[in-house]
Amino acid sequence: MNANRIYFPNLNGLRFIAALLVVVHHTEQFKYLYGLPNNFSDSFVQIIGELGVILFFVLSGFLITYLLLEEEKRTRTIDVRKFYARRILRIWPLYFLVVALALLLMPNLPIFTLPDYGRARIYKDLFEKLALYIFFLPNLVSPLLGIVPYASHLWSIGTEEQFYLIWAPLIKFVRRYRVTLMFVIVSGYLLFARALYSDRTNFLAYKYEINAFWQSFNIPSMAIGGFFALLFHADHRALKLFLNKYLFYFALAFTSVMLYRGVYFPQIAVHDVPFPYLYKEFYSVWFGILILNFAANKNIFISLEQKPIRYLGKISYGLYMYHPIAIALALHATTRLGALPDVWLYPLVLALTIFFAGVSYAYYESYFLRFKLGFVRVASGDEPLER
Repeated sequence: MNANRIYFPNLNGLRFIAALLVVVHHTEQFKYLYGLPNNFSDSFVQIIGELGVILFFVLSGFLITYLLLEEEKRTRTIDVRKFYARRILRIWPLYFLVVALALLLMPNLPIFTLPDYGRARIYKDLFEKLALYIFFLPNLVSPLLGIVPYASHLWSIGTEEQFYLIWAPLIKFVRRYRVTLMFVIVSGYLLFARALYSDRTNFLAYKYEINAFWQSFNIPSMAIGGFFALLFHADHRALKLFLNKYLFYFALAFTSVMLYRGVYFPQIAVHDVPFPYLYKEFYSVWFGILILNFAANKNIFISLEQKPIRYLGKISYGLYMYHPIAIALALHATTRLGALPDVWLYPLVLALTIFFAGVSYAYYESYFLRFKLGFVRVASGDEPLER
């Protein structure tokens, strides 16, 4: 193994955990559509899906920022075009495949027809939906044009792509005060989000559309991940505050309890109605602490480096992209066979999701990943440095 390769232990395992949270969220949502009882509280089901994605975002911010900083350190610059090429080869092939499946294949197969989401509903405003997906604005499809089953979860891929578009140039050209930049991004985002909930911004044209986009554009979570990457890469003196095993265990226990209880915190009152505000950023800070310690703290006694977990983390993009298809097939199988959903559904969902993701990674995604080698500036991978 090349000693210059960047490898952070446990982060593949965290990717799998994030994907698993989203799978549970959507499985319970699908069960609701079929009139089946949920296994968990509504608050738990509602929050874990979104926060599973937030965990992905913080991970992306941490990893992408660190790799860009390391590229700058080794080569004295950041090649933005090669960065874009790497992201395109990793994201686009599977993204467009799932878009094609969701819009062209699934609506025409009865086995995948969900209650109240027939072909006519999906194909309404089809060209507008296609345009938003093609131009990587899937985070506007559901709020503006309605849910597209098997593609609604792609909103987060759109957010990631929007983040990638601006992040490499931002890191390249802002060489000083980068930590300050992270705070400016988070505070500026929150101030504008709060303004959009005020009557004082009613003069804005397309205010609803702007607000719909802004709520899904979770760049603060990525900036928080970037903040921890900046501290770690520079070996900043503030690192001692966060790279702490006791803080790690507290963060792990605290976030686990909060997630299980489905707590949106903190909240503000909008027109006298409690509204979740800052909670994604609040959780992002705790997720950032966990990520930093999992990646760099040798004194913690929890490991996600077991080979099966590392593999599931490696194929986590496929797990995320294919899991709605697996849920639909598993629900169809269990209901048709008269099996007890509570007993058989989750094992079948996980088995099908892992199967689809594994086959996709081995025989589809890996074809495009080979071309990434020509654009790599800093090698990274899922194998430990010492091997």
